[in-house]
Amino acid sequence: MPEYERAMRPEDITRLFVERSNAGDAAGVAALYEEDAVMAYPPGELTVGREAIRALWEKVLAHAPRFAPEPPLPTLVSGDIALTSTPPRDGAGARAQVVRRQSDGSWLRLLDQPEFTPPTR
Repeated sequence: MPEYERAMRPEDITRLFVERSNAGDAAGVAALYEEDAVMAYPPGELTVGREAIRALWEKVLAHAPRFAPEPPLPTLVSGDIALTSTPPRDGAGARAQVVRRQSDGSWLRLLDQPEFTPPTR
């Protein structure tokens, strides 16, 4: 695997995700996740493990979507665990990630809820 820039702050992961996604680098996106990470995507399903996340992003990035940086909501940190989130552009729901500090001081995603739209009543 190539040497990628590490996220040295929890908030760095979102920036690195946008950069790598826009470059079409599925392996680079997957490198932002722990080996056994869980992603709540596609909607209603779970993608488990870095390799499955890489395969999923290969399919998504094959369509060359463009991602724009989003201003983060305040990060909550407790020891080696942090919660990061960004508001979606349409104002519905939120995106949230649980990240964990690694032994080298960098951060990786453990849980990823890319988009949550509350059910309509």
